[in-house]
Amino acid sequence: MTDALQPATDRDIAWLNGGGEVGALIRTFDWERTGLGPLAAWPQSLRTATSLLLLSPVPIVLLWGEKGIMIYNDAYSVFAGGRHPQLLGSEVRQGWAEIADFNDNVMRVGLAGGTLAYKNQHLTLQRHGNPESVWMNLDYSPVLDESGAPGGVIAIVVETTERVRAEERLRQSEGRFRALVNATSDMVYRVDASWQRLKELDGRGFIASTTEPSGHWMADYLPPDEQTRVRAAIDAAIDARGIFELEHRVKRIDGSIGWVQSRAVPVLDEQGDIVEWFGAAGDISPRKSAEQALRENESRLSFLDTLNEQTARTTDADEILRISTRLVGEHLGVAICAYADMDDDQDGFTIRGDWTLPGYASIVGRYRLRDFGTLAVSRLSEGKPLIVDDNLRELQADESAVFQAMGIAATICIPLIKGGKLTALMAIHDGVPRRWHLRELALLDEVTERSWAHIARVRAEADVREGERRFREELEHQVAERTTALERSQAHIRQVQKMEALGSLTGGIAHDFNNLLMAVQGSLELLRERMPQDPLLLRLVDNARAGAERGSSLTRRMLAFARRQDLKSERIDLRALVEGMTELMERSLGATVTVETRFAPGLPAVEADANQLESALLNLAVNARDAMDSVGTIVISTDEAWVGNDDERLAPGHYVRLSLADSGAGMDEHTLKRATEPFFTTKGVGKGTGLGLSMAHGLAEQLGGALVLRSEPDKGTAAEIWLPAAAPGPEPITAAADTGVDAMKPRCPGNRRLSIMTVDDDDLVRATTVEMLEDLGYDVVEARSGAEALHLLAQAHVDMLITDHAMPQMTGAQLAAQVEARWPDLPVIMATGYADLPAGAQPGLPRLAKPYSQASLAEAIARAMPCVD
Repeated sequence: MTDALQPATDRDIAWLNGGGEVGALIRTFDWERTGLGPLAAWPQSLRTATSLLLLSPVPIVLLWGEKGIMIYNDAYSVFAGGRHPQLLGSEVRQGWAEIADFNDNVMRVGLAGGTLAYKNQHLTLQRHGNPESVWMNLDYSPVLDESGAPGGVIAIVVETTERVRAEERLRQSEGRFRALVNATSDMVYRVDASWQRLKELDGRGFIASTTEPSGHWMADYLPPDEQTRVRAAIDAAIDARGIFELEHRVKRIDGSIGWVQSRAVPVLDEQGDIVEWFGAAGDISPRKSAEQALRENESRLSFLDTLNEQTARTTDADEILRISTRLVGEHLGVAICAYADMDDDQDGFTIRGDWTLPGYASIVGRYRLRDFGTLAVSRLSEGKPLIVDDNLRELQADESAVFQAMGIAATICIPLIKGGKLTALMAIHDGVPRRWHLRELALLDEVTERSWAHIARVRAEADVREGERRFREELEHQVAERTTALERSQAHIRQVQKMEALGSLTGGIAHDFNNLLMAVQGSLELLRERMPQDPLLLRLVDNARAGAERGSSLTRRMLAFARRQDLKSERIDLRALVEGMTELMERSLGATVTVETRFAPGLPAVEADANQLESALLNLAVNARDAMDSVGTIVISTDEAWVGNDDERLAPGHYVRLSLADSGAGMDEHTLKRATEPFFTTKGVGKGTGLGLSMAHGLAEQLGGALVLRSEPDKGTAAEIWLPAAAPGPEPITAAADTGVDAMKPRCPGNRRLSIMTVDDDDLVRATTVEMLEDLGYDVVEARSGAEALHLLAQAHVDMLITDHAMPQMTGAQLAAQVEARWPDLPVIMATGYADLPAGAQPGLPRLAKPYSQASLAEAIARAMPCVD
């Protein structure tokens, strides 16, 4: 570049206006040294391509000529970093020397007329003096010169480095999460929002694992006496939308009862509602056992302290025995304790003490250990003592039999005394004896040592709990990251479900309107044929027919959104379709809107309904015109692309893309998300139905493709219709010319009038169809239902049956099946507003799309039924 060069005149380079900073550099650059010559001498193709890329907000570079001379825009200069402005006017192989081989292939394919597309392509570039890894979406297309041959290659460059790195960080985070879960011994589980169903549980060998949802998990995993407490803690966490945390008992996999510390966090949707709970549970059985043992030892120590304190107050042996007996009973948790004196001969002992059992005054007995002898029991009966003598011989030292004979069901503790000393304790519970020997109670030192050992164990468990707390904090952090990805997926699912529900509603409404429009259009058509040729009357009828036709067009759009319209699939050359719409678009868009077209060479055909596709494209063009306030440029282009497994919107395969881009106001993120919703519009009242984009969306999906919208405020909008590329095949066959209604009226040998039965539960539709058929010269038999039609068919001969599908009790498909079985030679036509073949209908059954005209009716009859003698 040199200051001595004189720039071209403004008029010569007016096509550079609005080109930004790079456009200013292009004005003063010495292009003669590149071999392109002065700006004023550039060919129109090079001027146009340069002008377009300078106005684009997307990074674009033009590689012109065999050497690939680089011409780019402001956005690309930012991408180039420190290599700008030296890249301007340089040969691409030298400008990006580190990827010369890559660019050599680009130039070779592009100058041969081919295209290239890369998604998240990894390259190593030196943009700031040092090598750096970058990822980019790259699209390369040839630019044709005046001879029609590729004169250069244009590249759209979108850097995706940050997104790729973010995705990699997410994968690493998920990997760490999985590693943490696998490294811990904790059990992991998922439950639904109300904790009614357990979704899955990894029990880690502690409790039973499951991957099958369960609605009775409480009974499976919790002891009965623990379920109420756990449920109360769950309900409190649900009400607070907070963390559930509780220590509780569980049924272990080996059948025993263990303890866990369970902690679960709620997963919330974007409205703050709980979607599910994710939790972990750690085995704290050792700690709980230690704590229980500690409590028992503390209780024993407390008992011994209390016993020493209270017995030290007296020297009376009986008082000491009474106090000791009472305290032993309280410590052991039994209901009654008495004491007994053992005789010196050890042959028997006497029970002493005051009994408080209901119905008993006192029990005083003397019996032998091995030969019980006679037992005397004093029992109250109607307020008076009752003496009962029972012979308890041959019981062979079964002490429990003594208490069974008394009818005492409570637990009874008896201290055994020998020589005035306590030698043992005997407890009877439900007839089962147990003895605690004195030496077990006297080993205070051992009890104390074990108590302190339990304390040390509990302290160790506290350290473990602190480690568990830190781990759970890290786990919660990992769960939060995973929850974010889950919420995005759930939001997408909710949107799909909402659109499916709207589609069903819209399709149903459109179907009902088709019946109404059928009656209106048919009646107006017959009325016009029979009314006087008064210009005013004819104009009024034509206005009414035009209004009905607009209503029919609206229902077609609604059915297109619901993906239920009747599509006529044929092979279509998109270039021919767009060029054939040129006059229509110019008339619809106005003189202040310029339409430019860019067609990729050698584009394959697509299978589609030409009329529906033209309507969708025209709607997109009208939307673009409105977004530009009727002044600007609309670019319609076609190209082809291959989709892999990483695209969520499209199935893998070969696609053709029909794009329409405008230079209008664009849409913000919120508007873009709702753009394809039915009846959503940003236009004023009466200026739009809100069905244009939704119709295009429904049509594209019904054809196996997708509608992709790209937009930014103040930068315009691009709408792309992706359609599957058709397999190579013959050229489409041109349909025969319409011969009109009169030509289709029946003409049979002998002038015999043919008879047709029409079945429809809608009185207006049925009456209109009858009038159309009679006007065509047929004898008509009408029926209001499938059952009535079968009854009439059994009594009278008809030559054809025309039936509606959506009827109560018996559908048209069910009626056709019965007719096929009983009258196999009788032709049947199914009248329906839906594109899908009704359930139960025979394959190949002729269909008549509602609302239909008299000409459509006549044509359907002519195709389905030849003239019959």
